[in-house]
Amino acid sequence: MSRTLQLAEQLISRPSVTPDDAGCQAILTARLQSLGFECETIISGPDHFRVTNLWAKFKGFRPVAHTSLAQTAPDLIANGVPRTLVFAGHTDVVPTGPLEQWTSPPFTPSHRDGVLYGRGAADMKPSIAAMVVAVEEFLAAKPQPNLSIAFLITSDEEGPSVDGTAVVVQQLKARGEVLDYCIVGEPTSVDRLGDMIKNGRRGTLSGKLSVKGVQGHIAYPHLADNPIHRFAPALAELVATEWDKGNEFFPATSWQVSNVHGGTGASNIIPGELVVDFNFRFSTESTADDLKMRLEAILQKHRLDYALKWTLGGQSFLTTPGELVQAISESIKAQTGVVTELSTTGGTSDGRFIASICPQLIEFGPINASIHKIDENVRVDTLDPLKNIYKGVLERLAAL
Repeated sequence: MSRTLQLAEQLISRPSVTPDDAGCQAILTARLQSLGFECETIISGPDHFRVTNLWAKFKGFRPVAHTSLAQTAPDLIANGVPRTLVFAGHTDVVPTGPLEQWTSPPFTPSHRDGVLYGRGAADMKPSIAAMVVAVEEFLAAKPQPNLSIAFLITSDEEGPSVDGTAVVVQQLKARGEVLDYCIVGEPTSVDRLGDMIKNGRRGTLSGKLSVKGVQGHIAYPHLADNPIHRFAPALAELVATEWDKGNEFFPATSWQVSNVHGGTGASNIIPGELVVDFNFRFSTESTADDLKMRLEAILQKHRLDYALKWTLGGQSFLTTPGELVQAISESIKAQTGVVTELSTTGGTSDGRFIASICPQLIEFGPINASIHKIDENVRVDTLDPLKNIYKGVLERLAAL
């Protein structure tokens, strides 16, 4: 059994449903401390939702200046501080769903026809295992690399994502920690390992709109004010609005209504309020503040009496092709023969938090077809190639 598979099975066997880390990070800490990493456990959240976070940084690097930093960090060159590559991920998994529907117990790693089954088998315990073993092998060959390495691991990615990576990033900001590259181990591959990496994500901005009216008898509309009727022209304009055109990496920003509710359930009452839930998925061509301003301008144009509550789920971010994209693209090609595709599709990830302190961030991991499903799985023959790809990135960045 390969060391990558062995560690992946250890992690899968832990029932780490959000926010319970279930001891996964203790396993990782023991491995990393033996390599010379300084490991810090950061606990956050209320008593009923305690989140475990791990920040680990390798201190055995060789302090050699890099001329490739000259344009961006001359102060680091002067002090001989190397660049830092962060491996990021989450040990928490989604709930199993009905246990009787699983072919084998979800927290008992099981093999059938070359496939490893278990909750977290794709999202994303094998990624974490591959990252750790890649670092072990890399440091065995280069005990004092001219590259600093770190791990940022949380148990709150599948949940509210309030007390996880976001909290660690705020602490790193306060300390002035400099991060240069980050690989988030999300399962991004589609049909073959390495066929897609994420070099950015759209932002998400949600709103709950309450349009006020006057309730009344439906037979006497002149004595009432129907908020549904009042909102209809504004809705038509919002649907027809082009928020931006997107760019070469992002589709155009979209605005979608997810729920509309009005009325008491009786067919003879004009409602006094209409509640509309909606969401923007926005590209880097728009900002959350700009979208808020433009939407409210339309509501005001139609003279609506309204209240609006906004929730920013995450800013958009983008890593344009550069050192990190080149390193992982070359490593994928060397291991699999696949020419990878850059993509910004899909939902949010913890990359949205890390991107605020790290200029080059990509997401890459196993095939994502089974994530969150019953009988979640990963092909065993992809685990060591995944590890080798991460190791190849380390080697390429250390050589710059």
